[in-house]
Amino acid sequence: MQNSTKQLFAPLPLRLIIGAGFMAHGWAKISRGTSGFEKLLALQGVPLPHINGMVGPYVELLGGLAILLGAYVSITAIPLIFTMLVATFFVQGHYGFSSVKTIGLTPTGPLFGPPGYEINLLYIAGLITLMLTGAGIFSIDASRQKKHRAT
Repeated sequence: MQNSTKQLFAPLPLRLIIGAGFMAHGWAKISRGTSGFEKLLALQGVPLPHINGMVGPYVELLGGLAILLGAYVSITAIPLIFTMLVATFFVQGHYGFSSVKTIGLTPTGPLFGPPGYEINLLYIAGLITLMLTGAGIFSIDASRQKKHRAT
């Protein structure tokens, strides 16, 4: 496979995992009702917790779907990056970098502490990479570009 062909396929696994991850996190908040997430945001000092608690999960769910499908990736990435920055600075930031903290061992296995901002940075890096490289060959963006070139 030539480098140019590899570059067309390279964004696909990134889109699939980032999109699925955002969708899973968004759906988890929506399926339990956004009021619990709103309370968490208020406790963490996030500005406008009511609005952010209602909007954030839908940004994650729908933005994740758009990333997964490769639709308007450069535009969709911006609000998703913003949600990761808010999570980093208001929720996980004071727990440090590591996303996995073993704080003890119980008879049933390890006991983990709260996650740090490591995963947030990985999501941000992946989204920026998609913004720079494009969505790749198997995407709605690629289909739109083909149609645009044909006209």
